[in-house]
Amino acid sequence: MKSSKILLLALFAMLAVSCVQEAGDQFYTLKNASGMEVTVTNFGGRISAIVLPDRDGIRRDVVLGFDKVEDYYPENNQTDFGASIGRYANRINQGRFTLDGVEYDLPKNNFGHCLHGGPTGWQYQSYKVVEADSRHIRLRMDSPEEDNNFPGAVTAYVTYTLTDDNRIDIAYEATTTAPTIINMTNHSYFNLSGDPANHSICDDELYVNASTYTPVDDTYMTTGEILPVEGTPMDFRTAHPVGDRIGEFEFEQLRNGNGYDHNWVLDTAGDINVVAAELYCPQTGIDLKVYTDEPGIQVYSGNFLDGTVTGKGGVVYQQRTGICLETQHYPDSPNKPQWPSVVLRPGETYRSHCIFAFSVK
Repeated sequence: MKSSKILLLALFAMLAVSCVQEAGDQFYTLKNASGMEVTVTNFGGRISAIVLPDRDGIRRDVVLGFDKVEDYYPENNQTDFGASIGRYANRINQGRFTLDGVEYDLPKNNFGHCLHGGPTGWQYQSYKVVEADSRHIRLRMDSPEEDNNFPGAVTAYVTYTLTDDNRIDIAYEATTTAPTIINMTNHSYFNLSGDPANHSICDDELYVNASTYTPVDDTYMTTGEILPVEGTPMDFRTAHPVGDRIGEFEFEQLRNGNGYDHNWVLDTAGDINVVAAELYCPQTGIDLKVYTDEPGIQVYSGNFLDGTVTGKGGVVYQQRTGICLETQHYPDSPNKPQWPSVVLRPGETYRSHCIFAFSVK
């Protein structure tokens, strides 16, 4: 009798997942006992809302995004808000890389480079929902051979789990049928004020646990160098407001990046228990700590938001109304063998882990 009940429960679970998979692109909301809610859409594997109480108990949505799933479609808005990026987060120089003696030519969609997997990267495709309940959602991407000219057919998973202590745990996995490259991340734009119509991220205090970073040229491409942050506006080893030095364009890297759009080389040695970055909003008291087992983190200060995108609640997103903290391998690693490898081979499993931990001070 007990085994029959277990069998029936398993069957109901399978049917529920099947229905979810066939339901098309939609929103799924995770909730915890602390009053936090996280909304995810399978289109692009995106986080579309993160709602939690601030220090006064006012509920704040602390990420940019849209009210409707179809607003994320590229024909309506070409954005990366909240997306699970793949196959390769960040840029690949001139859209080319060589693997096992074979050169691959990828689409060029950003200053002559391939950015975030190309113009139809995974952020613009629908993930399949394989598990979903009130606390977690597991998404699968079936990426065929030559998807945006990348080699190998890849099966990738993104699992979002919301814990009672207000952590969003993000686990990535992938396998491949042929040697390929992979570098996944989450591209949420955070505004911890919950009021992007009136508050930019410039007053929020940022800490980055990194003594060095990878400089870029004026096409946002890493040069291959790793330079110290000491004595530069790139030094966030002591937390200070994002906007304190962001306009110091006499410093070439801020001029090249139009602000912050750089990869920091983390001092965490891949330890998921060590804080990689922290963002704090004095206005609301909301604090975000980022943990990762990745070697780098891209800090992007919303430099190209320009008032042409209207988001949730009819709010027009102006420059620097959101900041991204993208855990990753370094940009253009396939062309820089001195950096940690992003190669994935048949029989191996790619894994990456990121935690967004929220609290109120």
